[in-house]
Amino acid sequence: MRKSVWALIRAAFVLLVLARPVAPGYVAAAEPVRVGYVHVFDDAPVLVARDGGFYERYGLNVDVQAFTSGPTLAKALVANRLDIGVMGFTNALTWAAQGAELYIVGKVQNGYHSLVTRADSGIKDLDDLKGKRIASQGAGSTADIVLKGVVLPAGGLKASDVQLLYTDPSTALQSLLAGRVDAAFLFEPFDRMFRYQTRAREIYEVGTKWPFPCMVIVVSGKFMRENPTGLSRFLQANQASIEFMNKRPEEAAALLAPQFIPEGYIESPNGRVPAVQIIREALATQVFDWRITSSDVSRMQELMEIMLVQGLLKERVDIGKIVAVTGEANRK
Repeated sequence: MRKSVWALIRAAFVLLVLARPVAPGYVAAAEPVRVGYVHVFDDAPVLVARDGGFYERYGLNVDVQAFTSGPTLAKALVANRLDIGVMGFTNALTWAAQGAELYIVGKVQNGYHSLVTRADSGIKDLDDLKGKRIASQGAGSTADIVLKGVVLPAGGLKASDVQLLYTDPSTALQSLLAGRVDAAFLFEPFDRMFRYQTRAREIYEVGTKWPFPCMVIVVSGKFMRENPTGLSRFLQANQASIEFMNKRPEEAAALLAPQFIPEGYIESPNGRVPAVQIIREALATQVFDWRITSSDVSRMQELMEIMLVQGLLKERVDIGKIVAVTGEANRK
């Protein structure tokens, strides 16, 4: 089915790119759209678009639904319980490889994952991790794929050379602080929080050493064909949200802080640190971008090869058939 509809999908997307953008504040019949996201900092543009009113400004009536993991979000998208999903590229690839008619139409964020340890741990380089305990996200998650396939090999290590303990980021942070693990693979704002709570040492940060398109916008072929207006408006709102975050980080941090640090602060050896301060600093570490570049596509190819080696894919996927990007509107 993918081959039979691809030409029509490409043509529809070209029309979207060439269509006149909806001006901010434009009043039109609101397009109902069901959007799923994973409640992690990587998907922050969804929250900014929702709480900052960007969806409404672009004529959308969005039902935003939070998910605890990419696989559960992808299942909802495949089952037609969602129209659009903001999720990890690896989850989209996994389902596309199984025949699901899903397409990547935009980007949200380049992967930020920091492998950190306590400054007094004696661990200074990746090769010092041999035999050590590392806390990370679930097996088969994007973080796990990159940790095993990129980070550890950069130090000449295999997954079997370390002890991987899979847990949620909050528990990973607390385990590292308490000394129950030797290192942790953290994303924001947990990385900032760790650095405030103890003397920290960064061993490897993926976003600077191996940037890749971590979070992408995924749609079903059905929604792409049947609601091109809703899709076009969503992509514009996503772009506007990211531009707002990049240009006005203080205001973006104020919107995001209650979502990630509801207490309003964290305790540190030097006293309380305001949540807005932590989130503002976390934003500065990120690369949020709506455009898919040729470098991103190359990284997608590399990730696919890594997933094949790890046994997460049975066969290669034609990336060109699932990344629906046309023209310059979505490229640098």
